[in-house]
Amino acid sequence: MTTKEMLTDEELGALASEWRRKALQGELHARGIAHEFETEMRRRASAPSANYDTLDLRPLELRAATHRRWWRFWQLS
Repeated sequence: MTTKEMLTDEELGALASEWRRKALQGELHARGIAHEFETEMRRRASAPSANYDTLDLRPLELRAATHRRWWRFWQLS
């Protein structure tokens, strides 16, 4: 059995269109099936890829020590 995760983007789009058309023609459960395919399409399109080069992997204490607080300028000490 093929799952929606195993389908290519083109196959997924074709199935979503087909089931959406069936839903518009009045088939009872076609709307839910079309929605599942469309949800998978949106999930794939918006899946962010992590850019590990820009992540700051230093411990929190070190990161906080390097950044000055913007309100320090106005504090009276």
